[in-house]
Amino acid sequence: MNASLPTAEALRGALAGLLDGLPPTQAAQAVDRLISHYRGTVPTGVPVLRDRSDVAAYAAYRMPATFEAVRAALDALRDAAPDWAPATHTDLGGGTGAASWAVAEAWDSSARTTVLDWAEPALALGRELAAASGIAALEGATWQRSRISAALRIESTDLVTVSYVLNELTEQDRTAVVTEAARAARAVVIVEPGTPDGYARVIAARDLLIAAGMTVAAPCPHSGTCPMEPGTDWCHFAARVSRSSLHRQVKGGSLAYEDEKFAYVAATRFPVTPAPARVVRRPQIRKGQVLLELCTEGDGLRRDTVTKRHGTLYKAARDVAWGDEWPPR
Repeated sequence: MNASLPTAEALRGALAGLLDGLPPTQAAQAVDRLISHYRGTVPTGVPVLRDRSDVAAYAAYRMPATFEAVRAALDALRDAAPDWAPATHTDLGGGTGAASWAVAEAWDSSARTTVLDWAEPALALGRELAAASGIAALEGATWQRSRISAALRIESTDLVTVSYVLNELTEQDRTAVVTEAARAARAVVIVEPGTPDGYARVIAARDLLIAAGMTVAAPCPHSGTCPMEPGTDWCHFAARVSRSSLHRQVKGGSLAYEDEKFAYVAATRFPVTPAPARVVRRPQIRKGQVLLELCTEGDGLRRDTVTKRHGTLYKAARDVAWGDEWPPR
């Protein structure tokens, strides 16, 4: 693998090489089962990924989307703390390592990564993908079998990522795992599906991180109460995911891309400069004006109308995307 390739492209290449020969029909059947599993109730203590065919299907189906969602969350953390970089990283419930790929890209492969997961087949495939990456931090990562539960204890680390994991845990285990992450890390990034339930889990985790003495770096402009009313609205964002031909076969789609909806929180134990406001809906571009739905530091949820008379700010508004900070720095 060419180490000069962008990380997303390197990931697609590693997946294609490793999954070559897996019948698309077999992968598609496994994906259908996994989708049903993720949307339902996961029995505690039963790994979702049981064998290599499950793991291969999962990797083709979920890794590109998880990578892009975590990358977006890490980008927001980097905006809030541009001078900080982790030397060590622990990926809780990391499975095949999608979040670790995103961390390797965000900080130019500088962090020493440890991936913890209870599914040995996922760890094995993640190790193979990392070995094919051509990226030093991934090639040197540690892959360790560990039960993600209330009994989990992790070594002190700069960054902990927890992506698409909390739904697989009981409420007691979720609380314990997030609390342990907050104890051990200088920064914690949690990513969940962009659904009302995923948002609820993120908000509960956010509360635990704040209670543990951490400061919210993103997406919120503050560490106060979320202004969105539970049951009527939820905070989530979208990341554009490029689909490979294999990805399109497995997911049964024809488009070259899809949008991954996700919710997240990033919190730290070091000083950060959160965005003054965050765009929480797709901007509405109309003739001579742009309507922005914002979450703000002091005014809660607010709609701003930016018109041509705002000059350079209007030009920036036409380019701003859902999830971006506002105004641009």
